[in-house]
Amino acid sequence: MSESKGESMPAIRVQGLTKLYRRAAPGARLRTLKSAIVERSLTSHLRREEAIVAIDGVDFEVARGEAFGIVGGNGSGKSTLLKIVAGMLRPTTGAVEVNGRVAALIELGAGFHPEISGRENVYINGAVLGLSKKEIDARYDEIVDFSGLGDFMEEPVKYYSSGMYVRLGFAVAIHTDPDVLLVDEVLAVGDEEFAHRCLQRIEAHLSRGGTVLFVSHSLDLVASLCDRALWLEHGVQRGVGSPRRVIDSYRLDVAEREGQAHRAEADRRNEGRNEGRNEEGGADASGEEPMRWGSGAAEIESVRLLGEDGSERYLLATGEDATIEIMVRAEQPLDDFVFGVELKTPRGETVWGTNTDLAGKVPQRFSGRATVRLVCPHLRLAAGEYRADVAIHARDGAPYDYRREALGFTVSAIDRGIGVYAPEHAWQFDGAIEWHSDRAPRDPLGANDPERSEAV
Repeated sequence: MSESKGESMPAIRVQGLTKLYRRAAPGARLRTLKSAIVERSLTSHLRREEAIVAIDGVDFEVARGEAFGIVGGNGSGKSTLLKIVAGMLRPTTGAVEVNGRVAALIELGAGFHPEISGRENVYINGAVLGLSKKEIDARYDEIVDFSGLGDFMEEPVKYYSSGMYVRLGFAVAIHTDPDVLLVDEVLAVGDEEFAHRCLQRIEAHLSRGGTVLFVSHSLDLVASLCDRALWLEHGVQRGVGSPRRVIDSYRLDVAEREGQAHRAEADRRNEGRNEGRNEEGGADASGEEPMRWGSGAAEIESVRLLGEDGSERYLLATGEDATIEIMVRAEQPLDDFVFGVELKTPRGETVWGTNTDLAGKVPQRFSGRATVRLVCPHLRLAAGEYRADVAIHARDGAPYDYRREALGFTVSAIDRGIGVYAPEHAWQFDGAIEWHSDRAPRDPLGANDPERSEAV
């Protein structure tokens, strides 16, 4: 009965977790000393305006045998949360319950003494993680073999590279047979071969019923490894659920903010150069290549990317319908005009371009305000970042209004590929070739990490 109850208990339970840090304000040292001595806390009774809020009201549970990922930008509270779960930090409010032996690989070199050898550090770390000397003796050769540091184990770890720190730290942690393994971004420091080896050991740990709490900026790695994921933003829990839904919501948020920032920057630069446009498109007075030029006979007022539902978008999935909407104006009637769009990579390489003249449109009259839409059903761009140049010009190429990087957006894709075009495709095999059961396409190390969209 008790065994069944133990099996039903979550490996990790976090309830109402908040962590505040006192701001360094005038007189803060005196208040901190007083609170530490009298109140036995550095942050009790601390008002929010006096504090930096690292974690704010986070709730989740991690089941035994589950891989649980944590995603979010820098400063979102991911590492702080992991340190609280590991017992390295105390929460300001809320509760954390961890059931079972914990091994944490959180900070590069954490727990290592720089002046002593790798061998001695193995014994110290193993003891901290709950192993006896006899147990460490029995596992020492395996730890050294896994780390690949046999030639360096008698050297002081202060001479180790960052990759060597990770190798030794992970080797010790995974060989303590923890019930709960906490891993923070450190795998990104190791080389590809060792990272693959670590992932294989994590998978083996999970297959034996172990639990993993995993923090990484490699979103593909989180999506492929984890059963569920938590999205933190400035310490606030934005979402928790299946990795694909949580990660795609996070990516959509990032893409929207990046797109808005790009658009605001382009507008700012364009406004600053509107009065002194260079009709030939050469360098302006500052020597920089202008973001906008032309005679002004016609003007581009705004450019938007629309998704298949007609809403403004900054993140699309490969193969999704897309429309580039251009608001234009001509103060005086024109009978010679061409509208054009060119898609580029952020490095300026042309991906695709077209204009109304190439499409066979013969101009007749353009006067006042109008809306021009370039509709692209099933836009099959590969995953990556893209920019759009938009122009109005005469049929002989003379520019009325040319806007470089008028629009920035991200394309996501589940399947991997190289280049900028992503046609529909499938692999077929005949003969003496066998495969394991299919898995979702992924890049196990998150290399060339593209964006992927599916809002919660």
